Amino acid sequence: MTRRNAVLSAGGVLLVLFGLLGTTLPVPYVAQVPGPTYDTLGEIDGEPIIAIEGRERNEVDGNLNLTTVGVGQRGLSLVQAVRGWFDDEVAVVPEESVYPPDRTVEETREVNRQAFLTSEQAAESVALGRLGFPRKVVVRAVPEGSPSESLLEEGDAIESVDGRPTPDFAALDSVLSSIPPGTEVTVEYRRLGTPGSTTVTTRAAEEGEGSALGVSVLEQPSAPFDIDIQVEDVGGPSAGLMLTLGILDLVGDEDLTGGALVAGTGTIDGDGNVGPIGGIPLKMVAAREIDADLFLVPAANCAEALAAEDPGYPLAKVATLDDALTALADLKAGRTPAGC
Repeated sequence: MTRRNAVLSAGGVLLVLFGLLGTTLPVPYVAQVPGPTYDTLGEIDGEPIIAIEGRERNEVDGNLNLTTVGVGQRGLSLVQAVRGWFDDEVAVVPEESVYPPDRTVEETREVNRQAFLTSEQAAESVALGRLGFPRKVVVRAVPEGSPSESLLEEGDAIESVDGRPTPDFAALDSVLSSIPPGTEVTVEYRRLGTPGSTTVTTRAAEEGEGSALGVSVLEQPSAPFDIDIQVEDVGGPSAGLMLTLGILDLVGDEDLTGGALVAGTGTIDGDGNVGPIGGIPLKMVAAREIDADLFLVPAANCAEALAAEDPGYPLAKVATLDDALTALADLKAGRTPAGC
């Protein structure tokens, strides 16, 4: 065998070897893909995503779809990673950006789920505040074994304790800090708009002096109805904006969509500011697949959205809830919403 043939043979063997390794050798990356979209005005498995107890939901047309990003398998092969890098509908990202090394997969999912639950609370608070409902101290959870178990419920607005008004958290804290643990107190509350009263035997406060009712509370707008949001398979805070709009459409005085299919994404804070999210190009693909008429883009994601392939629908730039409502009003009126 000549030296040239030997080199070619060795090169061929190496190419085959590298090819085999490329199909099997894992690399520390994961593939993200367009995830499912969920109409916040609709249902999942026959159950409404946004359930209203204590009043009738509005009859609404159109869609307000939150968009998601799906995460594929861990430990991509080198070949799979390279293919993903050249696919506009796949994002190949470092594994640690999705699954932090200091957490288990289960812990990561729980963190993401808690972020979603926080976005639910923010969406409800912002929507009810927008509708003009007064801020009150509202029970968010009654743990098992609490002295208030079976006496107070999630959603109760605490009006007074021991005959003293509790219009805000500071007032509630002041009242309870002056009451010795083990004291029977009368708690006046409103449940779905109806006044009620119960007697609770307080326990010692976890910090400082005084008593506790054994409930967790938030200071937020309180309405004479209850809102329950159920989207089990979604994590993270990016659904906040679309959940807020869904609540407004279902219990407010205006039809927000006029029958259009609107998709979008974005976090929302207590002041109605819309924050950026990850995976905007993939969420735009998901919106294209459902033939969206408009996509609501957080202002801070606009540059990334414009760099993506033209989705075939307009992009509305939203920095606040007001921006989103203006975009929807423009769409209904046949005007082009302010874009990125």
